[in-house]
Amino acid sequence: MQEHLETVRTESLTDPLTTLANRKSFDDALLRVIGEARANNEHLSLLLTDVDHFKKFNDTYGHLTGDQVLRLVAMSVKQNVKGQDIAARYGGEEFAVVLPNTVLRAAITVADHIRRAVMAMELMKRSTGEHLGRVTISVGVASLRPDDTPQTLIERADTCLYAAKRAGRNQVVSEADPEVANQVKVA
Repeated sequence: MQEHLETVRTESLTDPLTTLANRKSFDDALLRVIGEARANNEHLSLLLTDVDHFKKFNDTYGHLTGDQVLRLVAMSVKQNVKGQDIAARYGGEEFAVVLPNTVLRAAITVADHIRRAVMAMELMKRSTGEHLGRVTISVGVASLRPDDTPQTLIERADTCLYAAKRAGRNQVVSEADPEVANQVKVA
């Protein structure tokens, strides 16, 4: 019975499509690691990613192919994070990665590795063998500040994500980039 309870608990915190942490798990983990970072005087960074033109892709090729895209992006995320990092499906075609003990510059490097890994994959429709081209992602990166709440950290990463989309997609934008520095409150 104990084993069954643990299985149910794990399933309740996992996104079934991507096998990454789900939004509830992400929210709980972010709150916990922010507390740990503050207690240990450590850095913490957050990546928010979004699949570029996902709605168009879904509308053109169907939801099953869209699901395949989400699984491929999740696989790229998993392959580019380390043990203490927390990768989650944030919602829809958005993913989040919490990087404990990671400064902004290192987080930007991780984000770019994920972006390049996604872009390197050639998509093929399984049912027909049709080549569908490549998928890209945009990524926003922010680092924990002394006065941050989980929400303010997420908001800054989200501002960076949308700056990446406005700047042409398929890129990483951090809160240190000049084009978003004036949009984000400086501590």
